[in-house]
Amino acid sequence: MHVPDGFIDAPTSAVAGVVAAGAVAVSLRGARRELDERTAPLAGLVAAFIFAVQMLNFPVAAGTSGHLLGGALAAILVGPYTGVLCVSVVLLMQGILFADGGLTALGVNITDMAIVTTVVAYALFRGLVKVLPRTRRSVTVASFVAALVSVPAAALAFTFLYWIGGTTDVAIGKVATATIGVHVLIGIGEAAITALTVGAVIAVRPDLVHGARGLRQRLKLRVDGELVDAPDTSDSEPAVPAPAAARSRRGLWITGLVTSLVLAGFVSFYASADPDGLEKVAADQGIDRKTEEHASADSPLADYGVEDITDARLSGGLAGVIGVGVTVVAGSAVFWAVRRQRTDDTSPADTDVSA
Repeated sequence: MHVPDGFIDAPTSAVAGVVAAGAVAVSLRGARRELDERTAPLAGLVAAFIFAVQMLNFPVAAGTSGHLLGGALAAILVGPYTGVLCVSVVLLMQGILFADGGLTALGVNITDMAIVTTVVAYALFRGLVKVLPRTRRSVTVASFVAALVSVPAAALAFTFLYWIGGTTDVAIGKVATATIGVHVLIGIGEAAITALTVGAVIAVRPDLVHGARGLRQRLKLRVDGELVDAPDTSDSEPAVPAPAAARSRRGLWITGLVTSLVLAGFVSFYASADPDGLEKVAADQGIDRKTEEHASADSPLADYGVEDITDARLSGGLAGVIGVGVTVVAGSAVFWAVRRQRTDDTSPADTDVSA
């Protein structure tokens, strides 16, 4: 779904850029409520993990591949506002360093891949969690369905943008049928990756999964033959001692980072080389006739390879490792800054109303 420069005309790209900038601004404020000392480090890791998994194209049909978009995964793990920021950081790193997704089309890509996927997925996820039994399995099932729907929703959003500002004269019906059709298949892979990842984190630290907050049911006591709610002592007597919880978070973060490095640095070499869904549709339908050269085409990491390294495995692996490292640093810096802003906003100096 990475839209290159030249697919969408300048006015439409500019409007999408304004929408994206507004959404990022709103998300920066909203993320203050979602991020705390436990989840801020996880948010940077989520961005790095999405970057890594996006390098793993999987085959979906003859001559076509797909990859994770990540909006659903980010929203469920760290919250919808933080999720928008996670995917936006990934798209920014990909566009600047790896010439993946146009720079003038950055607003289009953020609107399509970060905003639409996150909003659609999280809204559907919350709706499903409310009607399903309050169990961890329900969170995983809801994650699967939400991720599945988010991908064709992004394809529909691209089709709408192309209908408004496409640079080639192609029947919109053909674009819609081809684009949405292939991304329904890609959505199955997105759903599987999202559900497996959410399920794995929930099994270890359910308290760190934003979408699972409030999942725990109150204990019931039988008093005089009737069931009543047991007193909630979680605030005064935490079930997990703070030092043990900190070690657990650190272990989860290290495991996630190592996994991301392995996926980007090694497993990515075995990813499908077929064009992804949008590339295939663009070539088949003639959407790509006015594609422009990427402004970062001469980047030493363009096309996910390291310049002057001829060994394809080594070049791609190093590029992946660098990408994960840069993304986790950039993402963590953003989220710690947001977290710090929340702390400053609620500091005693800010709340002092004395004369």
